[in-house]
Amino acid sequence: MDKIVIEGGNRLMGEVTVSGAKNAVLPLMAASLLVEDWNTITNVPRLKDIETFKVLLNHLGSEIIHDPGSGVLKIRTQRVKAPEAPYDLVKTMRASILVLGPLLSRFKVARVSLPGGCAIGERPIDLHIKGLKKMGADVRIDHGYVTVRADRLKGAKIYLDTTTVTGTENLMLAAVHAEGATVIENAALEPEVVCLADALNRMGARIRGAGTETIRIDGVTELTPVEVRVIPDRIEAGTFMVAAAMTKGNVFIKDCPYRHLESLSMKLKEAGAQIIEEEGGVRVLGDYPVRSVDVKTVPYPGFPTDMQAQIMSMMCTAGGLSVITETVFENRFMHVGELKRMGADITIDGRCAVVRGVRSLSGAPLMATDL
Repeated sequence: MDKIVIEGGNRLMGEVTVSGAKNAVLPLMAASLLVEDWNTITNVPRLKDIETFKVLLNHLGSEIIHDPGSGVLKIRTQRVKAPEAPYDLVKTMRASILVLGPLLSRFKVARVSLPGGCAIGERPIDLHIKGLKKMGADVRIDHGYVTVRADRLKGAKIYLDTTTVTGTENLMLAAVHAEGATVIENAALEPEVVCLADALNRMGARIRGAGTETIRIDGVTELTPVEVRVIPDRIEAGTFMVAAAMTKGNVFIKDCPYRHLESLSMKLKEAGAQIIEEEGGVRVLGDYPVRSVDVKTVPYPGFPTDMQAQIMSMMCTAGGLSVITETVFENRFMHVGELKRMGADITIDGRCAVVRGVRSLSGAPLMATDL
């Protein structure tokens, strides 16, 4: 879709169901490369990134059956022969790098295009590479590709200098078949990492500690296919929560992963919203006027960087002054210029945005600079 037309000024009312988490589906799709027979993933959302990853898996030789209406995705990788992910596919989606670990684990070699940077900031894969080297892989980078080889990966102790979700997942996928134990220190805590670990354990892997800073993977020789349901998307749920709160709405959010959104919920309550846990989901009741709150983005379980733009939008019409600090990505205030076109009063000072609430915003033609 190239254009979305929004007629504003209405309270949001009713019920909405949260989709499956994109950031959980993609690692599960990559994990299918570790097993030849059919894996089944349910609750798959209808998103462009899913289609892109399907194209990548098809290029590698996978067979895929997908019913977008039911959200069921089946993948068989029995015919995968060419462990290479080309630039034309990887450049469109950074998560494509997730095939590096499982391809190396299964085929002893993998060649994947470097994903490069992105609009919200540099996100290098050096920690992925360092971890694979620790496990005994030979790594070469030339002409924009990283080629990794290892006759047999060996367990190692890996410390991640900075918390990285895809780095944690890639190393976990590579370590499943490694000889001995692999320990990942300073691992990412995100629910999507836990979802991947749970699925791998059901396939026969031996992973402990997912969701903590230390993950231990004891290598196994064989995995079996499984059916796994994708967890609800906490960012989608959080977006609905903010939308309800800022419009003085009354919205029941079905399948809301409330326990994954504690930091956001605390800020919404501080801003005056009511959040009520009900059977099957969460109800959000907005209040007016919205109270100003300060926000600082940090890795999970702190306030998510992917909710920063939404909470800033809410603060644009709050009573008072808000300071929003972005610590995760260095270039994630591109939406500020667009909000100012709608009448927002925002000043940027380095990694901080100072938002002074105005009475109301007005409609304007806008561009989405970042998802």
